[in-house]
Amino acid sequence: MAILDQALVESRTLRAQHSTRTDVLDRVKALSLLPDNTHATTEIVAGYYEVDTETVKKLVQRNRDELTENGLRVLRGDALREMKQGTAEGQAVPLPGNVNSLTLFTRRTVLNVGQLLTGSPIAERVRRYLLDVEEIAPAELRNAAIERAAISRAQLHMMAAAGPLVRDQVWLDTKARVVIARGLGEEPEIDPADQPLYVPDYLRERGVTAKRDLASIQSWFGRRVAALAEAHGVDLPEKRTSELPNGSLRETLAWTQRHRPLFDEVWDRWYAADYDPPLALAGV
Repeated sequence: MAILDQALVESRTLRAQHSTRTDVLDRVKALSLLPDNTHATTEIVAGYYEVDTETVKKLVQRNRDELTENGLRVLRGDALREMKQGTAEGQAVPLPGNVNSLTLFTRRTVLNVGQLLTGSPIAERVRRYLLDVEEIAPAELRNAAIERAAISRAQLHMMAAAGPLVRDQVWLDTKARVVIARGLGEEPEIDPADQPLYVPDYLRERGVTAKRDLASIQSWFGRRVAALAEAHGVDLPEKRTSELPNGSLRETLAWTQRHRPLFDEVWDRWYAADYDPPLALAGV
């Protein structure tokens, strides 16, 4: 799945903003409906998105509450008999006699499926229609929100282009979720341990703020963390491209917050004496 598609797949808030944009369905592909011209069955939805029915059924199981809010309903008993006879909806629905239940999707529910469904080129096209900056930030929102969404989209475009250059796909996906959430004004829903951890940021936290000091410490600090990881039997992460304090680029290991104990140990062994204030001065 392309990085840009994650915006709708990851954010229920954003999906809710677009829940009425059912016109997008017909822009992508003609949608067939039951004779009542209002509902679609699981088989119809699967055919529209060109996936098997089990894929749609599993998606419904995982997202039933949200889909129900957007019109999903299951008919059984008298309601199902009325649907077959056309007494409730005005048009009879031809169904096998042994069907005991019928899941019905409105156009709004079909759109909701497209916002959630991965692995379907049709669903990806539906999401692309909804991912324009103007749609992410409607006109009634303040200019600041529009600008934030535009910046987020630009960052995602750059990340999509850089994707083949980043070896650590977990890091790339996590970074994309963070960018998407910030662009929407939301908190990213990711495991805190998967948050990227950059050597320069860690050093700044520890009080190494001078650009000259960062440039001299950063490389050796990273090497020592890697050596300590190997000594402790910790698997090294894949690499990513990072910017050094002097503006140059180099490949560095894609550390995350789960590696922070290694960073702390390196700091305590080699750098704390030079940068951490004595306990008396710190007021302890």
